[in-house]
Amino acid sequence: MTTRRLETRLHPDDRIDPGKAGPQVMRHVTVNAAESPIAWLASRGMLTDAQLRAGERLRTDYERAGLGARVTMRWDAAPPGKSRGGARASDASLARIDAHRRFHRAIEAAGPGLADICWRVICAGEGIGGAEKALGWPARSGKLVLGLALDRLARFYGTD
Repeated sequence: MTTRRLETRLHPDDRIDPGKAGPQVMRHVTVNAAESPIAWLASRGMLTDAQLRAGERLRTDYERAGLGARVTMRWDAAPPGKSRGGARASDASLARIDAHRRFHRAIEAAGPGLADICWRVICAGEGIGGAEKALGWPARSGKLVLGLALDRLARFYGTD
């Protein structure tokens, strides 16, 4: 498990409304920035161990495949060619390709209706409430749908 990294942030429901006059109340909350949303759910007994392991495997494949958005340009040099035929793929590149394929197969195994919640909560680290709003789902439905998706991922990864 990761170490705790506590940060104080503004509560996401508290936004400054420029059209509102007078003082506005802003709540500060302390969050563990090193904890993923599914680890938070599992620590409160809302996910099984198999579901947590499957979700973490998906997130690991997502990160190893390098599918996240880049903030800056990559400045590392291209690897030199190993033979006359050009550059040979290194072990790191092969691991990245394998993770990329595994991630996409896992998302396919989750299914078209469940892949969205998997990507938003597990890979992007979005909270369940935010994912529900973005997907246009009713409140408190995301946890149930995420559980179903994690069950399918557990079957795919063999963690069930």
